[in-house]
Amino acid sequence: MKKSIKYLLMVLVIAGCAQQEKQQPAKEVFSVEGKEVVVYTTAKDTELRLSETGKSSFEPADQPLESEVSVFVNPNKTFQTFWGIGGAITDASAEVFAKLSKENQDEFLKAYYDKNEGIGYTLARTPIHSCDFSSASFTYIEEGDDELKTFNIDHDKQYRIPLIKKAIEAAGGELPLYASPWSPPAFMKTNNNMLRGGKLLPEYAETWALYYTKFIKAYEKEGMPIWGITIQNEPMATQRWESCIYTAVEERDFLKNHLGPVMEREGLGDKNIVVWDHNRDLITNRANTIFDDPEASKYAWGIGFHWYEVWAGGEYMYENLARIKESYPDKKLLFTEGCVESFDPAKYQHWPNGERYGQSMINDFNQGTVGWTDWNILLDETGGPNHVQNLCFAPIHADTRTGELIYTPSYYYIGHFSKFIRPDAKRVSTVSSRSHLLTTSFINTDGKMVTVVMNQSELEIEYKLYIGQNAVKETILPHAIQTIVY
Repeated sequence: MKKSIKYLLMVLVIAGCAQQEKQQPAKEVFSVEGKEVVVYTTAKDTELRLSETGKSSFEPADQPLESEVSVFVNPNKTFQTFWGIGGAITDASAEVFAKLSKENQDEFLKAYYDKNEGIGYTLARTPIHSCDFSSASFTYIEEGDDELKTFNIDHDKQYRIPLIKKAIEAAGGELPLYASPWSPPAFMKTNNNMLRGGKLLPEYAETWALYYTKFIKAYEKEGMPIWGITIQNEPMATQRWESCIYTAVEERDFLKNHLGPVMEREGLGDKNIVVWDHNRDLITNRANTIFDDPEASKYAWGIGFHWYEVWAGGEYMYENLARIKESYPDKKLLFTEGCVESFDPAKYQHWPNGERYGQSMINDFNQGTVGWTDWNILLDETGGPNHVQNLCFAPIHADTRTGELIYTPSYYYIGHFSKFIRPDAKRVSTVSSRSHLLTTSFINTDGKMVTVVMNQSELEIEYKLYIGQNAVKETILPHAIQTIVY
């Protein structure tokens, strides 16, 4: 009898599960049949700059041949949710912007933040007080004020805050903004100097943590919501400008014992905290140290990274990102800074500068990165202003002598991603059959697929883009980047 009851119950459970399965809606299958394909191209030694260069449609295709170049997209395999792409609004950018005519200011804002007339930036980063791309070092308090009684952001109200507000407006009223410190005030440090490294003195850990919260509250009072913060810009680099050193253990303990608890105590527990904010080479050590500690990890949204490891004699360590994603799948990867250094006005149109962006963005996204933030959105004809002459390129420069805006290849390469891949898109499995072509794909929430293909070679390449048993034939020029929307 007991066996019969047991058997009956088992039958009922199986039947119930089957019924539940039946009632679940079938997963929508991405179809390319009858869909238009639109191609946008930027190419070296041509006039093509984010230009529409063709329309076609998918057709039934045979098995690809080894002699052909192919790009394979599989919409059934999706990965991270895309957050956005943007750039840093620094004091330098804001000071240069203020020198532009009203007409050129409007052009500049549209160029970056309008998704129809520009490249549709959806993120921004800004420093907490000064960095090298400020005209001078400064903080928000009087030196020695360990109670933070003199805290105010009046300095930022002259140039930086007006530009941030204009950028938010140009982006449609919403622009997630996160902030990064380059150094605590001098009196809080072992070297009594905001420049040239040094460390945070232990007795000021709580005060420094409170400083972040005062910054967030002051900015939000001005009508600029703060999405989150990074703990320290480049915590393993002793720079001749504003810098501060944290070992992995020191950053872990500052987050666990001070910054995280203070943020919660001040009612800012919903703000996101990003660790590391430095190069890809040592990123795994930082992730292991912080994320393996549950009491520190609970405060960390994810880990930020830069691309400058190559300047220190290394290579672009993209695979390090994949290892972090494997080990800590709940933590996010965020590219927080990159620029082309060693400014030279003769190289405004130097094509490899743009290709560096394309290569990094494709590889970073393919390793699981959710957001990508460039460094200064605007610099002048000197590659500054910068108070220690660490002069760099930006995607757009302004010649303050003439008022001219100069668009570099980097601007267009970034635009091939930011204009077409929109927040909340999902990355889609995409590979190329040849190393000449780098590629990535995202599907937007409106159902439009975006595939970016970059040709780093000297060859004009004909390739087929496959989805299932359908393909579309395309050609990409030498040293070109294409965005294919379908």
